[in-house]
Amino acid sequence: MKTAIALRHIHFEDVGTLDAVLLEQGYQVQYLNPALDALDGPAVRNADLLIVLGGPIGAYDEQIYPFLEGELAVVRQRLAAGKPMLGICLGAQLIARALGAKVYPLGVKEIGFSPLTLTPEGRESVLATLGDTPVLHWHGDQFDIPAGGVRLASTAVGANQAFAIGANVLGLQCHLEADVHKLESWLVGHASELGQAGIDPRTLREDAARLGDHLTTAARSVMADWLRQLDHQTPA
Repeated sequence: MKTAIALRHIHFEDVGTLDAVLLEQGYQVQYLNPALDALDGPAVRNADLLIVLGGPIGAYDEQIYPFLEGELAVVRQRLAAGKPMLGICLGAQLIARALGAKVYPLGVKEIGFSPLTLTPEGRESVLATLGDTPVLHWHGDQFDIPAGGVRLASTAVGANQAFAIGANVLGLQCHLEADVHKLESWLVGHASELGQAGIDPRTLREDAARLGDHLTTAARSVMADWLRQLDHQTPA
């Protein structure tokens, strides 16, 4: 089995529906908590894939959450080595920041289901499978596209929603991985944020029930295509 290390910042934001695809493609997922676990050991360094997941803090908050310094160091090491890495929401922001790009407040909360608008490059990428599938957005920050990155997607709210760096690095602002059958944990865990943003959890719950299966199918297709690309590009 290949090893996928997933850095999980909050317990319910895991690899979600992508777990089955990772298993099918020969990956065993191991979770580490960057706030508590050491990241400088051989397990992280030698992992076949590093997945940096989301969380309710900023990629620029290392003065408040010092563990982010160590996490950024790991991300920089992976980038320097050209090793496969997937960043989701906060994870994508950390990748962008590690490459010198700005991460900053968007000015509004983009929370809810809506489709991505793919760039011409995005329509030629693994994201093409998404088409007009509504995906789950849940963020208040945005990254600039880092040097060497290719912008893949936008929305009306945020211009930069996804980027790729070569074949081995993919950054996604949205939550393709979200398992709508476990959305209640998100609604409870982020209740204060939803209240401050004036977003009714009942709307999110209804949209998840209506759109979730379509998102799961599309997300698994995207991930399978990306992982097969890694198998082709990454030396054994």
